[in-house]
Amino acid sequence: MPTWKGALDTLCIILAAPLLLPVGLLIALAIKIVSPGPVLFMQDRVGFRGELFRCLKFRTMSVNADTGVHQGHLQDLMASDRPMTKLDGADKRLIPGGRILRCLGLDELPQLLNVLRGEMSLVGPRPCLPYEYEQYQPRHRRRLGTLPGLTGLWQVNGKNRTTFEKMIEWDIQYVQTKSPLLDIVIMLRTFPAILGQAWDTVMAKRK
Repeated sequence: MPTWKGALDTLCIILAAPLLLPVGLLIALAIKIVSPGPVLFMQDRVGFRGELFRCLKFRTMSVNADTGVHQGHLQDLMASDRPMTKLDGADKRLIPGGRILRCLGLDELPQLLNVLRGEMSLVGPRPCLPYEYEQYQPRHRRRLGTLPGLTGLWQVNGKNRTTFEKMIEWDIQYVQTKSPLLDIVIMLRTFPAILGQAWDTVMAKRK
């Protein structure tokens, strides 16, 4: 991987730490209050060149929640031409406040530790699940040609409004064109994209 990626990631995390650390502590405290069990959720994900790593998240679901629901939903999205909508709106597995954390992307803050460990980057394709990777065609696996990230081209260009194949296109484009300037532009566009995603969630709930 290019050395600029690690340097840029570390610099951004250091600059944001005074804000992110208190937010992370408040989220951890809230999770302990509303739901028994661990604060963090660890899950095997597929990263750079198909290597497995333990991805960290704030826990937003009940302990021992059934993952088969998500697997079936994902398989349906991969086989169809429908937008990559989440199950959050009607997902009974979520703990109180879990939907808000997921909608705003705050559940992914612990992945900054994955970034510091060199398993992820701030910008890159989202790390996929092993059962998703097993269904990838050779073209789909080209998105694994760089470190996975917390945000990326797909996230700032529609995300849940786009199809699985469009996500693949955005991710491959990033792999082929990544640069320090592109990473900075994507990070600057991430906050407005999160607000747009939150608005979509609110409107979907009203419907």
